[in-house]
This record gives sequence, C-alpha cells and structure tokens, in this order.
Amino acid sequence: MIPPEPPRSPQLGFLYLPPFRVQGYSIAGEETFVQIPELDVCFDLGRARRAMLTSNHVALSHGHMDHAAGLAYYFSQRHFQGMRTGTVLCHPRMEKPLQDLMQAWIDVESQHTPYKIMGMDPDGEEFEMKNHYFLRAFETDHTVPSLGYVVIERRSKLKPELVGLPQEKLKALKESGQEITNIKEVPLVAYMGDTGPGSHFRREDVQAAKIVITECTFLDPTHRDRARVGKHLHLDDLIKELGSLSAEAVVVTHLSRRLHLGQARDRLDQAVPAEHRGRMHLLMDGRTNKQRYQQQLAEAEAEEARMD
Repeated sequence: MIPPEPPRSPQLGFLYLPPFRVQGYSIAGEETFVQIPELDVCFDLGRARRAMLTSNHVALSHGHMDHAAGLAYYFSQRHFQGMRTGTVLCHPRMEKPLQDLMQAWIDVESQHTPYKIMGMDPDGEEFEMKNHYFLRAFETDHTVPSLGYVVIERRSKLKPELVGLPQEKLKALKESGQEITNIKEVPLVAYMGDTGPGSHFRREDVQAAKIVITECTFLDPTHRDRARVGKHLHLDDLIKELGSLSAEAVVVTHLSRRLHLGQARDRLDQAVPAEHRGRMHLLMDGRTNKQRYQQQLAEAEAEEARMD
C-alpha cells in the first residue's frame, strides 16, 4: 500500500485593504505573524517563514514562542540572502533575553550572525521606519510583558496663511527659523498581539487608525472565563470596543485552533451588530477573503476598461 503524501504547509491569510496588503498566519498557540509589505513591517514573526523575511522591521508583541520562535532564523536568513540586517523591536524587558538568545546561537554555530534588537518604551516611544512613517509602542495586558503598536504617518502641509506666497519668500521664512508647515499625524494601522481588554483600545491613535489588527482568541460564549484567565480577548470584549473604533477594517487574528472557520464566521454573523459586520475580517478565512479579492480584481478590471 502506498503511504500518503506529507501534509502541505497551510496557506497564508491575505486581505487587500487598499492601499495595504495584510498577509500572514495566525492560529493561537501555533504561530502568528502579520506582514504589511507596503509599510515594510511585520508584526510578530512566528517561525520566520520566507514570506516575512523581506520586512526590514519586525514589531514583536511579546515573547511567547508561537510569536517569536523564528527570531534567530529571521536574522540568519536575511544575512545568508545578502539582505541588510533587520531590526526587531520589542518590550524593553525582552531586549536582553533576546540578545542573549542570539549570542547563544553564536556559540552553537561558531559564527556571528548580525542582528539588531531594540527595546521600545511602552509609554509611546517611536521608531522611524522610513521618511514620515513611525512605529509607536504602547502597553497591552497579557500574562507576560507585551506591546501593541500603531504605524503613524506624519504629513506636512503649508500653513493656510502662507498659501500663495512665492517660493523665494517661503524659503526666506524657513531660513529665518519660522515654521511654515503644520504637521498632521495619521494613524494608519494599529496592531495588538496577545492581550486582554483594557485602556489600550481607548487610545486616540488606536481609535483613529484606518486598520485595526487584533487578536480575538475566544468566540464561544462559554469561554469567557478562559479568555480572562489567559488574558486574551473574547469576542464580547471586542464587540464592546467596536463603537469607538473608526477603522475601515478590523482584522481578527489568533483564533483558537479548536474553532472551525465556518463556526467562526457563523459566530461573527450572530454576535457582531449589523452596522459593524461589514468591516470585520478573519485573517485566516481563506475562502471568504479569496472571494473578496476576486471581486476587487473584477471591479478594478472593469474600471480600467471604462477608462480606456
């Protein structure tokens, strides 16, 4: 009798939320990473799959292995493939243990793999990823030290009273030390890895983010106590926050592996108020997300044809 083929790797979750792709894999206790290629950032890194290696920045929510196991491999593979050294951001209490982990691999491999690990002050410290784009850290509530993050875009706009002035005049004002622009902060994406409910959902930058990516491990009405003990979110907790979130899309990650996706879809349909249901997405709901993407493609092609 011919033996069966080995199991195939699970397909990554994917959502196109213009102008960003949100892609990755997230099952509670197994693996979590969520990458946004357009922002050059990956939230958590799971086992450091090939897809996420291209991100120059990794924002670790906490140190549990399903979120952080791929740390050494991330640095090693980027070095092996000739990429520049990536930067891993983390809670300050994780910084030294993670650096010690990398040092241990030097002894194991008898070679030095370059790495960059930086602790982030949970009281709003920022890291500039590229011009005008910043990653801001904040405290979340889990069983171990944990962070959430907001990607902020800072846009500069000429002050209204200076509009219409010739360039020579504007240049002279700037050279004299006068500020000629106003800076506007635009929260683009908020991410919360493992966390229970708390005041972090009521931060202004989280509430104003265009996309909110958050764990919601438990959906079953009978699992509220399990969520509380493990400091995870229950669907009831998330529903309470939806009214204050202005996000165009709320992406749910970290579902329990015991929950079938069909059951998860049904539970959202039953529990989430109708006015919020359209912006709720399950990252790992491949069937629904593929249908949505195919519709986006068809609409884009129709628009291109109309423009021609």
